[in-house]
Amino acid sequence: MSKIIIIGSNHAGIAATNTILGNYKDHEVTVIERNSYISYLGCGTALWIGGQLDGPDQLFYSSGDKLAEIGANVHMETEVKAVDFDNKVVTAVSKDGIEFKKPYDKLILATGSRPIPPNIKGIDLGNVHYVKTFHDGGDIHEVLKDESVKSVAVIGAGYIGVELAEAIQLRGKKTYMFEADSSILPGYYDEWVTVDLQKHMEKNGVAIHLEERIEEIKGDDKVTGIVTSKGSYDVDMVIVCVGFTANSQLGAGVLDTMPCGAYKVNLNQETNLLDVYAVGDCAVVYSNAMQDVAYIALATNAVRSGIVGAHNACGTPLESAGVQGSNGISIYGYNMVSTGLTFKGAKAAGFDAAHTDFVDLQKPAFVIENNHSVKIRIVYDKTTRRVLGAQLASFEDISMGIHMFSLAVAKQVTIDELKLLDIFFLPHFNQPYNYITMAALSAE
Repeated sequence: MSKIIIIGSNHAGIAATNTILGNYKDHEVTVIERNSYISYLGCGTALWIGGQLDGPDQLFYSSGDKLAEIGANVHMETEVKAVDFDNKVVTAVSKDGIEFKKPYDKLILATGSRPIPPNIKGIDLGNVHYVKTFHDGGDIHEVLKDESVKSVAVIGAGYIGVELAEAIQLRGKKTYMFEADSSILPGYYDEWVTVDLQKHMEKNGVAIHLEERIEEIKGDDKVTGIVTSKGSYDVDMVIVCVGFTANSQLGAGVLDTMPCGAYKVNLNQETNLLDVYAVGDCAVVYSNAMQDVAYIALATNAVRSGIVGAHNACGTPLESAGVQGSNGISIYGYNMVSTGLTFKGAKAAGFDAAHTDFVDLQKPAFVIENNHSVKIRIVYDKTTRRVLGAQLASFEDISMGIHMFSLAVAKQVTIDELKLLDIFFLPHFNQPYNYITMAALSAE
């Protein structure tokens, strides 16, 4: 019987645990989790804070008890203090302060990520919050009940920042959102795509400040205002959403990491040490768009890496198929999805990139009801012609379309192959000369 220890049990750790105990009954699995909960769907935090859910219970899909029911030895609220990689021993301390040592044959690190603390004066004041854990969401939810909190500054216009700006505005607070870049959601979309969402958010009451950095948070015990590179604002609360970094402290100095801090792993999720695997947000993934490793912290990537790592830890060779970083967002009913690289990102990565854009109605013009325009951008390499990424935006639900582009990036489909792709037509759904075909035909 092989002894496997899994450190961390959110999406990647749960996927690894379920995979091992569902397929390999002869292994002893120990799960060590420092929190009092597991399986929190952080992507739903904004829905909870914005009052679009009855409560947070719907944001959990597993528990320590459920893992125990399938055979795992679960240690909740237990902090791993050290890993002796030479002797294969994990040292941990329980919530009662009891230290114990646990030997392993295989170790799976699923320690996730943590928010990046910006170097800003006043960052430690009261009513300055980060957004990552269930408790973070609960703290923000409770503070927003305080009627004395009338205005809130969100720092960062990535996914979490944009979603929280909507949620806070829906709670009736004056909402500011600050972003150092020249557009919102710069990591996943080009400005040509996001400009409409920006206008829509501003129409709904969110004050968006681009190319404006926070220089100081003012206050005595609690926040009273902020100073930026362009002015000062009276606010009662600050929410920091400037990004995440990998929780890779346990392997510091022993396991290889990338410049971003994430563990370097191969397609089998193996680190540089034999019998040590890293999965989820603490590790890099292989980007099929980049044709290289990258740090893309998404729950979907975490689940897949957990499955791959688990099979390999149990002796079944299985390689990751790589990822495209497919993602989506819906704000005030406006939907955006993307996969692969943006045009800006492709150029920064050194590709001889180009893009083709198209805007048209989802359905023929004679369909009057529920017929909105759709924006599409396809990014491709001018030399190889392969598709590097795609972005779509509309009040229509265009989410399923991005799956085709995800596969196109993974399989290195060229922009020219999309030009005459067999795409069905029915006026209930789309146009005979639909925007995907027309965008591809419009390419250089």
